[in-house]
Amino acid sequence: MTTPGLVIFDCDGVLVDTETVANRVLAEVMTDLGVPMDGPACQRTFMGRTLESVQQMAEGMCGQKLPADWPDQIRQKDLEAFAAGIKPIEGICDVIGFLKDRSIPFCVGSSGKYEKMHATLGSAGLLDVFKDVLYSAQDCATGKPAPDIFLLAARGMGADPATCVVIEDSLPGVMAARSAGMAVYGYTADPACDKQAMRNAGAVLFDKMSALPELLIS
Repeated sequence: MTTPGLVIFDCDGVLVDTETVANRVLAEVMTDLGVPMDGPACQRTFMGRTLESVQQMAEGMCGQKLPADWPDQIRQKDLEAFAAGIKPIEGICDVIGFLKDRSIPFCVGSSGKYEKMHATLGSAGLLDVFKDVLYSAQDCATGKPAPDIFLLAARGMGADPATCVVIEDSLPGVMAARSAGMAVYGYTADPACDKQAMRNAGAVLFDKMSALPELLIS
């Protein structure tokens, strides 16, 4: 593969280590709804989806209609939990430095809303790097696994989708990238990742950020 025209990063689990905290919060909510779950089970079930999509799934699991503002209630709980501090994914700062040194454009394409990205990236010390190149599924008609968010990011950055590379850690994200006609690398450091499903969906897998620069220019 030649040097990519644009690298699009997912946010949660790729740039910032939020998955454990967010899934602990969601597990508590699901358990209160009568669907006992722990954090890892929540992550396996809902990983990579918008909270609006999670709401539809949760309603089917608990057999009741949830309030219209249920996603916003979860987001507020997440923000309160994130206030304790979020760390960047190990090695991601070196990847960013690599891209900058080679003038390879990059941005974020996330299921999360802008408020959440500002909070988590800010807590992790990465907001200054990404604040002008953030794209959220809140601006799209359909979230992952639909390709909308990645096509939006490509348009916003003036890149041909065929030259874009997506960095994802979830099956819906991999499916979205492939549907957008983009190459995708699946970051699988988290044990909750479904490696086989991500591979079957078309991702090239890696489990350490230190391996990504070589993959991007190989």
